[in-house]
Amino acid sequence: MSIKEIFVYEIWKENKFEKNLTTEDQQKIEIVDPGTHNKDSSGPDFTNARIKFGNITYLGDIEIDTWHSDWKAHGHSFDKKYNKVILHVVISKDKYQPFVFSKDGRKIHSVCLLDFIDENIHSAILKAVESEKKNRVFDMPCLGRNESVHKKEKLDFLFELGVERFNKKSKRLLERLKEMLYLKEMNIREPILKYDFTEDYYNKKYTPTDFNDIQIWEQLIYEMIFEALGYSRNKEIMIKLAKSVNVLFLNNFSSDEKFEEIIECSLFNVSGLMPSSSKFREEATVEYVRKSVELWNLICDKYDGATYKKEDWNFFKHRPQNFPTIRLGGGAHLICHILKNGIFKNLTEIFKEEKKEKEFTVILRNLIITEGRGYWASHYNFDKLSKENLNYFIGITRADEIIVNVLFPVLYLYFDIFDDVESGRKLKHIYINYTQHGSNRLVEQVESTLGLAKSSRRSINSQAMIELFRTYCVKERCLECRIGKKIFN
Repeated sequence: MSIKEIFVYEIWKENKFEKNLTTEDQQKIEIVDPGTHNKDSSGPDFTNARIKFGNITYLGDIEIDTWHSDWKAHGHSFDKKYNKVILHVVISKDKYQPFVFSKDGRKIHSVCLLDFIDENIHSAILKAVESEKKNRVFDMPCLGRNESVHKKEKLDFLFELGVERFNKKSKRLLERLKEMLYLKEMNIREPILKYDFTEDYYNKKYTPTDFNDIQIWEQLIYEMIFEALGYSRNKEIMIKLAKSVNVLFLNNFSSDEKFEEIIECSLFNVSGLMPSSSKFREEATVEYVRKSVELWNLICDKYDGATYKKEDWNFFKHRPQNFPTIRLGGGAHLICHILKNGIFKNLTEIFKEEKKEKEFTVILRNLIITEGRGYWASHYNFDKLSKENLNYFIGITRADEIIVNVLFPVLYLYFDIFDDVESGRKLKHIYINYTQHGSNRLVEQVESTLGLAKSSRRSINSQAMIELFRTYCVKERCLECRIGKKIFN
């Protein structure tokens, strides 16, 4: 329990208000009995309170929340335990509204305490609220309430969500493939700022032959890898860059001994991150920029796509090793490896071989893990030396994320289009049993809330937890969630 909650509970119990409570329409609220503080069980904070609105006295419960939005976020609006609430009390005026609604549709008055308390207490509580606002984390509505749902039921539901998320990704990738084929047929240069597809696009039927060009598959993997390397703050610009400096352009230089340097210099010059100044403190940066600009000047006449600005990139709140500069440097090495060695075609053949799951895991990880080398192994930005050299541009944790979110769905889609049932079955089996390194805060939150310690190590569960949170929890669809139905009905 936070300090401000203790303050507010005491204020409520002792009726320590500087002026009379009123509703939004100035109807007087009199606390006849504040109720009994509910310390032990889930449900409203005070039970069996007696509150007089105007001339009518109501018997019921009181719920106290920090934010008005907590009423929905904590699941009170579809929890029958809150059907007897007669007053909703909030601490913060942030997005405050004068009413909330119970599960049975009853309108409940909501009041903000800050309007009725002593100025000194007001300041203390407001300071606590502002502090919490900076670190506020969305709590799942079933937090502390889902113990009644058996662990097996939760895991069965997560399994279905993990498969559903996988299928959604494959469907999204198929739409992107169709888009690439159509744009190529219409001779339209990407990335597109705005384009309305005609009915021909939506009505067009495709056959496996249409997808024979391995280049569109390489482009698809390229875009998805760059999206993954962009994290949430840079993924859009990373995808745009991959569409601009595309496989078609890069393949002009695939036989050049400087192919990797060409990819890297193209990405940095088109991205807008290459500095225009030649005044640097250290010789390594002077040499790197000079070579990159000279190489770009030799090949730029073959490039006719979009260019970007440094302002399009987000460096704020990133650790230096996650700066876009390092992500582009690592991405250049990985894409060079994929294109130069025909990796995608090799992967489609590998799944036809008889191998153990661990062997497939080793092959896939070795493909994606990218060692740090060259300028960006020792720098996090231009003319900015890292404290220590970077051993890996893409380590095992990020590699697993790319394998699960990119390689698996792309390869499964390929096997599905070309009716390779056995390879598709094998790949999906590997996905279902894949154990990945690392996690993230969202997955850890869901795992903790559901009481499923260590279950997120299986990739299908980790993916399912993301799907559950984004599709059900934050959209307040608890009564459509299999876990929520058992708790709130």
